[in-house]
Amino acid sequence: MGFIFDGLDAEAYDRKYSDGTLVRRILDYFRPQGGKMLIAALMVTGTAALDAGIPIFIALSLDWIGDDPSTQLVVTLACILAALGASSWVFNLVRQTFSAQAVGNVVLKLREDAVDAVLRHDLSFYDQFATGKIVSRVNSDSAAFTQVMTLTMEFISRILLIVFIVGYLATVNLLLTGILLLLAPLIIATALGFRRMARKTITASRRMNAEVSAHISETVNGIGVAKTFRQEPVIYTEFLEVNRQSRRVNARTRYVFSTIFPALNLLAGIGTATLVYVGGLGVRGGDITPGTWFLFIQGLQAFWFPLTSIASFWSQFQLGLAAGERVFALIDAEPRVVQHDQQKLDPLRGAIQFTDLTFGYKEDEPVLQQFNLAIAPGEVVALVGHTGSGKSSIAKLVARFYEFQDGQLTIDGVDIRALDLAAYRARLGIVTQTPFLFDGTVRENIRYGKPDASDGDVRAAAAHIGNGDWLSGLPQGLDSQVGERGSSLSMGQRQLVALARVLLQNPAIVVLDEATASVDPLTEALIQEGLDTVLAGRTAIVIAHRLSTVRHANRIIVLRQGRIIEMGSHTSLMQRGGHYAELYNTYFRHQSLEYIERNVA
Repeated sequence: MGFIFDGLDAEAYDRKYSDGTLVRRILDYFRPQGGKMLIAALMVTGTAALDAGIPIFIALSLDWIGDDPSTQLVVTLACILAALGASSWVFNLVRQTFSAQAVGNVVLKLREDAVDAVLRHDLSFYDQFATGKIVSRVNSDSAAFTQVMTLTMEFISRILLIVFIVGYLATVNLLLTGILLLLAPLIIATALGFRRMARKTITASRRMNAEVSAHISETVNGIGVAKTFRQEPVIYTEFLEVNRQSRRVNARTRYVFSTIFPALNLLAGIGTATLVYVGGLGVRGGDITPGTWFLFIQGLQAFWFPLTSIASFWSQFQLGLAAGERVFALIDAEPRVVQHDQQKLDPLRGAIQFTDLTFGYKEDEPVLQQFNLAIAPGEVVALVGHTGSGKSSIAKLVARFYEFQDGQLTIDGVDIRALDLAAYRARLGIVTQTPFLFDGTVRENIRYGKPDASDGDVRAAAAHIGNGDWLSGLPQGLDSQVGERGSSLSMGQRQLVALARVLLQNPAIVVLDEATASVDPLTEALIQEGLDTVLAGRTAIVIAHRLSTVRHANRIIVLRQGRIIEMGSHTSLMQRGGHYAELYNTYFRHQSLEYIERNVA
């Protein structure tokens, strides 16, 4: 049945932890909750003692009533029994309250650590691993992880119940107690032998659930593209296959767990029948009292239930450990982008130097090889070249989103790996081809990079972009809702909001990744006006497919397969008649005013 688990391999960052290691990590999270857990443990002990005392008291009461069947005695015993039951309920309530608080705090802390790890990972991590699976670990697995302690406390309560009852039974009748204990090792061994299979199937089940989450997440995020290309039937067919595999995996898991209980119940049934038979003979022969026989029958239920539930406990325990293993693997995954120091550049001038730098998204597939480039403070550099030439990679390295494999990249003469990234990125402005806006107002999205900015600062930044004329196209101006991912705005409006956000941030270095590639000519003109303000006095790396943006650059860098093949101004490169001239005639020439006027005429 190996085919059931096909495609459910561990992620590259997954690790195997021993049960002991996982338990120690779990206890580390519960250690700050020591006071609450101590109270809960005391309540567990008290509840177990009361639950054991109730059948003992009933057994003794039967014998007492047999000797003195008075109404007063019956009422007295009933009142005592009710008090014992009420006390057990109170102890259990206190235990549940404090354990729930402790578990809730642990879930809170674990998810905080998981999200902190998610935020610390560089972009290469998200290029490699599906976001839906990561979300599943943070959300579902973190909750399942905490079941370990809850189940452990419940299990300890049942074990204490066994200890109390068996301890008392041993003082009453050793023969019946021996029969009671005879099959216990077999049941425990069977349940523990089930552990490895349970761990494997549960881990596969958790991975399958993450696979389904990732598929649904991708489907919802890409629903617009799917509808555009009429691919709904294809997506649904793919989902059916994933869903069927999920059904097979979960059915296998349920099958594995369901087979253990009949075997355990068979062993328990044999023990019960033996005890009833031997105890009945003892009552008939006068060796034991009816109350004692009743006590053993009642004790039998309290005894067998925890033992037969060991299998259930281990399955749930392994579920918690498997979930914990997945969360800890996410937390422990080593980031590829590692800073060696936390230097702050104040002020940041914006000098950028690539020296013999080699970079690839995969180490055996370099994008940049022995790359060298110096950008002076305040210089606007345009990167041009065919797709795959390395333009975006250069911008991402300047933003420190990825780790390069060799060479050096310095900012103001300081190795970028030695910078305080938070302080550095606070002076780095990035505008992408498809800007991401968070659900909220235009005002909130502009303020995103500088939360302490006043409303006046926000409005001033927006007004600098196209003289603020674009704001009149918004239904409520700066208070207009942008919708999820900016869906309520046009692409041009999103780009204008992104530019205003960068301008408010007042960066020393600006990266424009095809910032005007997806807008209409009118909006491009508005953006270009804003760019003059944004780029003034700042170092800028511009990846552009628009002639207007390229011509505004101080220097144009022409790339091919990760290497600089030409460099200069627009005029000098055109006169040279090289690769840039070829690119211009292919992509840019039709955007020029001369070309438009000539063809219109």
